[in-house]
Amino acid sequence: MPRPTTGAGWRRAADELAGRDPVLARLRRDHGPPSLRAGAPPEGRFRALASSIAHQQLAGRAAAAIWARVEATVGEPFTPPVVLEAGPERLRAAGLSAAKATSLVELAERSLDGTIDWARIHRWPDHEVVEHLTVVRGIGPWTAQMFLLFELRRPDVWPTGDLGVRAGYARAFGLQQPPAPRELGRLGEPWAPYRSVVAWWCWREMDTRNPGAGRA
Repeated sequence: MPRPTTGAGWRRAADELAGRDPVLARLRRDHGPPSLRAGAPPEGRFRALASSIAHQQLAGRAAAAIWARVEATVGEPFTPPVVLEAGPERLRAAGLSAAKATSLVELAERSLDGTIDWARIHRWPDHEVVEHLTVVRGIGPWTAQMFLLFELRRPDVWPTGDLGVRAGYARAFGLQQPPAPRELGRLGEPWAPYRSVVAWWCWREMDTRNPGAGRA
């Protein structure tokens, strides 16, 4: 299993990719290596994923406002027991949809029963992280992939369902239409094991903020 990539590791990966393909070389020149902040420590991973749930399918300002109310409602420390004490009704009153409130409560329950071990999750292979996180209602592959990339800093995340990645890939490689997710999966195979770098470049091509809820 690849270790989480350091800043120097991102640069080495970007340089290697640039040597594989002229389009990637141009992306390396235009955008540089990925610039990612350090992922949350183990005690902050639950909160980080809870924030991702709150930010799903919302514009940045609206999501930030709702998340601020959720944090104020739950209080400190933002931990699974405290979230369960707050309960779904108060979470909905803070602005979460019923589905997101249910998802956040279930995430807290799964954390407490040991299904998700925040202290050890960074040791698991990518596919196991996705499998464990997606047992929670409301957490799909995309959210799990964003956690892998922005919190665990995994180097080979390839979110084929992300619209920004699909559109950015089309722009970078001169395609008339964004590739379908399955086709993008095939197109990304040559860039393993550093597909996180290519995904980041695709987002940059579209001049969009990384979708990791401010994790760039």
